[in-house]
Amino acid sequence: MIKLYEFDALRPEEILNRDLRAEKDVERTVEEILSKVREEGDQALLWYAEKFDHARLESLLVTQQEMDEAYAGMDKEFLDTLEQAAANIQAFHKRQLHQNFIINEKDGVILGQKYTPIERVGVYVPGGTASYPSTVLMDVIPAKLAGVSQIVMVTPPSADGTINPAILAAARVAGVTQVFKTGGAQAVAALAYGTESVPRVDKIVGPGNVYVATAKRKVYGLVDIDMIAGPSEILVLADGSCNPAWVAADLLSQAEHDRLASAVLVTDSRQLAQRVQEELERQIPALPRGEIARESIDTNGKIIVTDSLEKAVEAANLIAPEHLEICVDDPFRLLNNVRNAGSIFLGKHAPEALGDYFAGPNHTLPTSGTARFSSPLSVDDFVKKSSFLYYTHEALGKVKDQVALFAQREGLQAHARSVTIRFEEDKQ
Repeated sequence: MIKLYEFDALRPEEILNRDLRAEKDVERTVEEILSKVREEGDQALLWYAEKFDHARLESLLVTQQEMDEAYAGMDKEFLDTLEQAAANIQAFHKRQLHQNFIINEKDGVILGQKYTPIERVGVYVPGGTASYPSTVLMDVIPAKLAGVSQIVMVTPPSADGTINPAILAAARVAGVTQVFKTGGAQAVAALAYGTESVPRVDKIVGPGNVYVATAKRKVYGLVDIDMIAGPSEILVLADGSCNPAWVAADLLSQAEHDRLASAVLVTDSRQLAQRVQEELERQIPALPRGEIARESIDTNGKIIVTDSLEKAVEAANLIAPEHLEICVDDPFRLLNNVRNAGSIFLGKHAPEALGDYFAGPNHTLPTSGTARFSSPLSVDDFVKKSSFLYYTHEALGKVKDQVALFAQREGLQAHARSVTIRFEEDKQ
């Protein structure tokens, strides 16, 4: 059963209770995989596909025929849903596009900033216990809007060597360039180093298990990454007027993801807390993934009781959850007090699943408390900013002594001379 706590009696470490460190055997295994893929390329990927996915592949590349067949085999209702979700995601992320700017306020001086899309991006899409076509849409559409010219997707194959057709259909809707049948740390290695089949990319995005997250962390610097994603999290902030069955269902929407997932209720109502405890016990046995949800709720779940909604917001800011539901009648009253959250769901009719699949905001979110300093995946993740500046001879002459003085104070005479040398002929 989920545990119940009083907020004022909890120490900070009990509220957070997170550890991003991978076990030493995971670190060692990932290092071995990275090294093998770097040295052996496709041969290593095929070997790992057989070892981990039990798939004997002749080719890593998903053919156009496979893509077309997957799309054609989808029922119209799901295709329509994919298309509408994609349109919602595109409409939201279009608002994130930036414009280049130029400042020309002083004679002879032009300053500015230009945005350039990353050239090649790798998107990791998990397989295994669940497959996520929604991740394809969320990670690919912002990259396409940013102007990324090549989007390479990797995802683990089934034992028969196929890819979940819903994932391939989503890839076609989103506009993926190429799809490869490889998963785990070896897929991250392939994207980072390149192989005979898989092109080397400039950035890797997308969630994965601890092996994927560890591999992304280890290749960062050679390539960019979006974030180190930890287990899924939800925090429901609710008052006593909430339906306990709804609250329990929302908590379980994340608990069913992973045994390590974290589901937390923060409330100013002890009565609601107790009724949600009871509801969880009623709902868990009915879930197909009930065993996973049970371990998540019993091990990582919490109900925290506060003496006010303001204290509840304080608890939420300490936890900095991936998903924050504010289930009260007037959620906008509390919104400005929320400082740390990946995505915020306002009111009693905005369950987390709405954001996962359909509404438009991105569902690739900071986890493990990193919402204190990081943001959801966005168009910004797929562009680079370059500043530029232009001075005429006359404009440089007006500031040359100040620039040289600054350089000299730092003991960098060559810096100073690179400015003053341009005016030596003026003195002759």
